[in-house]
Amino acid sequence: MIENEQTEGAAASGEPSETQHEAAESQDNAAAALTRERDELRDRLLRKSAEFDNYRKRIEKERRELSEWAAADVISEVLAVLDDFDLALSTEAPPEAQGYRAGVELIRRQLGEVLRKRGVTPLETLGTDFDPHLHQAVAYEESPGAREGEVIGELRKGYRLGERLLRPAMVRVAKAS
Repeated sequence: MIENEQTEGAAASGEPSETQHEAAESQDNAAAALTRERDELRDRLLRKSAEFDNYRKRIEKERRELSEWAAADVISEVLAVLDDFDLALSTEAPPEAQGYRAGVELIRRQLGEVLRKRGVTPLETLGTDFDPHLHQAVAYEESPGAREGEVIGELRKGYRLGERLLRPAMVRVAKAS
Protein backbone atom coordinates (compact mmCIF):
# COMPACT_ATOMS: atom_id res chain seq x y z
CA MET A 1 0.00 0.00 0.00
CA ILE A 2 2.85 2.32 0.66
CA GLU A 3 4.21 1.48 -2.79
CA ASN A 4 0.91 2.39 -4.36
CA GLU A 5 0.95 5.68 -2.54
CA GLN A 6 4.49 6.36 -3.77
CA THR A 7 3.55 5.45 -7.33
CA GLU A 8 0.41 7.52 -7.12
CA GLY A 9 2.41 10.35 -5.60
CA ALA A 10 4.98 10.16 -8.41
CA ALA A 11 2.23 10.08 -11.01
CA ALA A 12 0.45 12.95 -9.37
CA SER A 13 3.64 14.98 -9.15
CA GLY A 14 4.36 14.56 -12.92
CA GLU A 15 7.51 12.51 -12.49
CA PRO A 16 7.68 9.33 -14.59
CA SER A 17 7.23 6.13 -12.71
CA GLU A 18 9.77 3.38 -12.84
CA THR A 19 7.68 1.44 -15.36
CA GLN A 20 7.39 4.50 -17.55
CA HIS A 21 11.12 5.02 -17.26
CA GLU A 22 11.77 1.39 -18.28
CA ALA A 23 9.34 1.74 -21.19
CA ALA A 24 11.09 4.90 -22.40
CA GLU A 25 14.46 3.19 -22.05
CA SER A 26 13.13 0.22 -23.99
CA GLN A 27 11.90 2.54 -26.75
CA ASP A 28 15.27 4.29 -26.85
CA ASN A 29 17.03 0.92 -27.17
CA ALA A 30 14.62 -0.16 -29.90
CA ALA A 31 15.14 3.14 -31.76
CA ALA A 32 18.91 2.76 -31.46
CA ALA A 33 18.69 -0.84 -32.71
CA LEU A 34 16.55 0.26 -35.67
CA THR A 35 18.97 3.09 -36.45
CA ARG A 36 21.90 0.64 -36.34
CA GLU A 37 20.04 -1.80 -38.59
CA ARG A 38 19.12 1.01 -41.02
CA ASP A 39 22.75 2.16 -41.14
CA GLU A 40 23.96 -1.42 -41.73
CA LEU A 41 21.41 -1.90 -44.52
CA ARG A 42 22.37 1.42 -46.11
CA ASP A 43 26.05 0.44 -45.92
CA ARG A 44 25.31 -2.95 -47.54
CA LEU A 45 23.27 -1.27 -50.25
CA LEU A 46 26.11 1.16 -51.02
CA ARG A 47 28.63 -1.68 -51.12
CA LYS A 48 26.44 -3.79 -53.40
CA SER A 49 25.85 -0.81 -55.67
CA ALA A 50 29.61 -0.19 -55.88
CA GLU A 51 30.29 -3.89 -56.52
CA PHE A 52 27.69 -3.95 -59.29
CA ASP A 53 29.10 -0.79 -60.85
CA ASN A 54 32.62 -2.29 -60.81
CA TYR A 55 31.26 -5.53 -62.30
CA ARG A 56 29.49 -3.61 -65.07
CA LYS A 57 32.65 -1.64 -65.89
CA ARG A 58 34.78 -4.80 -65.91
CA ILE A 59 32.36 -6.64 -68.22
CA GLU A 60 32.20 -3.63 -70.57
CA LYS A 61 36.01 -3.45 -70.68
CA GLU A 62 36.29 -7.20 -71.36
CA ARG A 63 33.66 -6.95 -74.12
CA ARG A 64 35.51 -4.03 -75.72
CA GLU A 65 38.86 -5.88 -75.52
CA LEU A 66 37.34 -9.01 -77.05
CA SER A 67 35.91 -6.94 -79.87
CA GLU A 68 39.29 -5.28 -80.43
CA TRP A 69 41.05 -8.66 -80.51
CA ALA A 70 38.58 -9.99 -83.07
CA ALA A 71 38.96 -6.85 -85.21
CA ALA A 72 42.76 -7.02 -84.92
CA ASP A 73 42.71 -10.62 -86.09
CA VAL A 74 40.64 -9.83 -89.20
CA ILE A 75 42.59 -6.65 -89.95
CA SER A 76 45.89 -8.55 -89.74
CA GLU A 77 44.65 -10.83 -92.50
CA VAL A 78 43.54 -7.83 -94.58
CA LEU A 79 47.02 -6.32 -94.19
CA ALA A 80 48.44 -9.28 -96.12
CA VAL A 81 46.15 -8.36 -99.03
CA LEU A 82 47.26 -4.74 -98.75
CA ASP A 83 50.89 -5.92 -98.97
CA ASP A 84 50.06 -7.83 -102.15
CA PHE A 85 48.56 -4.68 -103.67
CA ASP A 86 51.70 -2.72 -102.73
CA LEU A 87 53.88 -5.42 -104.28
CA ALA A 88 51.83 -5.41 -107.48
CA LEU A 89 52.07 -1.63 -107.69
CA SER A 90 55.84 -1.63 -107.13
CA THR A 91 56.49 -3.38 -110.45
CA GLU A 92 56.63 -1.64 -113.80
CA ALA A 93 53.66 -2.28 -116.04
CA PRO A 94 53.70 -2.13 -119.84
CA PRO A 95 51.71 0.70 -121.43
CA GLU A 96 48.84 -1.61 -122.40
CA ALA A 97 48.37 -2.60 -118.71
CA GLN A 98 48.05 1.00 -117.40
CA GLY A 99 44.26 0.66 -117.21
CA TYR A 100 44.60 -2.37 -114.96
CA ARG A 101 47.22 -0.60 -112.89
CA ALA A 102 44.88 2.36 -112.35
CA GLY A 103 42.19 -0.06 -111.16
CA VAL A 104 44.59 -1.76 -108.76
CA GLU A 105 45.67 1.66 -107.42
CA LEU A 106 42.03 2.61 -106.86
CA ILE A 107 41.31 -0.62 -104.97
CA ARG A 108 44.50 -0.15 -102.91
CA ARG A 109 43.46 3.41 -101.97
CA GLN A 110 39.94 2.30 -101.02
CA LEU A 111 41.24 -0.55 -98.88
CA GLY A 112 43.71 1.81 -97.18
CA GLU A 113 40.87 4.28 -96.50
CA VAL A 114 38.67 1.57 -94.96
CA LEU A 115 41.51 0.56 -92.65
CA ARG A 116 42.21 4.20 -91.75
CA LYS A 117 38.54 4.70 -90.80
CA ARG A 118 38.82 1.67 -88.51
CA GLY A 119 41.78 3.25 -86.70
CA VAL A 120 44.62 1.43 -88.48
CA THR A 121 47.70 3.59 -88.99
CA PRO A 122 51.04 2.68 -90.58
CA LEU A 123 54.20 2.99 -88.50
CA GLU A 124 56.68 5.64 -89.57
CA THR A 125 60.02 3.86 -89.60
CA LEU A 126 62.58 5.38 -91.95
CA GLY A 127 65.07 7.56 -90.12
CA THR A 128 63.84 6.54 -86.67
CA ASP A 129 65.82 4.61 -84.09
CA PHE A 130 65.33 0.86 -84.06
CA ASP A 131 62.77 -0.16 -81.44
CA PRO A 132 62.35 -3.92 -80.90
CA HIS A 133 58.76 -3.30 -79.75
CA LEU A 134 57.85 -1.76 -83.13
CA HIS A 135 60.39 -3.15 -85.58
CA GLN A 136 61.62 -6.54 -86.68
CA ALA A 137 65.20 -6.20 -87.87
CA VAL A 138 65.93 -8.48 -90.80
CA ALA A 139 69.28 -6.99 -91.82
CA TYR A 140 72.07 -4.91 -90.31
CA GLU A 141 74.02 -2.96 -92.90
CA GLU A 142 76.83 -0.46 -92.91
CA SER A 143 75.46 2.80 -94.16
CA PRO A 144 77.57 5.94 -94.53
CA GLY A 145 75.78 8.98 -93.15
CA ALA A 146 73.44 6.95 -90.91
CA ARG A 147 73.84 6.69 -87.17
CA GLU A 148 74.13 3.38 -85.31
CA GLY A 149 70.70 1.78 -84.84
CA GLU A 150 68.88 4.01 -87.36
CA VAL A 151 66.27 2.36 -89.56
CA ILE A 152 67.54 2.76 -93.14
CA GLY A 153 65.07 0.61 -95.06
CA GLU A 154 61.59 -0.85 -94.76
CA LEU A 155 60.82 -4.26 -96.26
CA ARG A 156 57.29 -4.54 -94.91
CA LYS A 157 55.15 -1.84 -93.30
CA GLY A 158 54.13 -2.11 -89.69
CA TYR A 159 50.67 -1.09 -88.45
CA ARG A 160 48.85 -0.08 -85.30
CA LEU A 161 45.21 -0.32 -84.37
CA GLY A 162 44.78 2.61 -82.03
CA GLU A 163 47.59 2.12 -79.52
CA ARG A 164 47.87 -1.63 -80.13
CA LEU A 165 50.61 -2.90 -82.43
CA LEU A 166 49.04 -5.09 -85.10
CA ARG A 167 52.22 -6.00 -86.88
CA PRO A 168 55.85 -4.87 -86.47
CA ALA A 169 57.63 -3.34 -89.45
CA MET A 170 60.33 -5.45 -91.09
CA VAL A 171 63.32 -3.14 -91.38
CA ARG A 172 66.99 -2.82 -92.25
CA VAL A 173 69.09 -1.18 -89.55
CA ALA A 174 72.38 0.72 -89.80
CA LYS A 175 75.35 -0.65 -87.93
CA ALA A 176 78.64 0.96 -87.00
CA SER A 177 81.32 0.94 -89.69
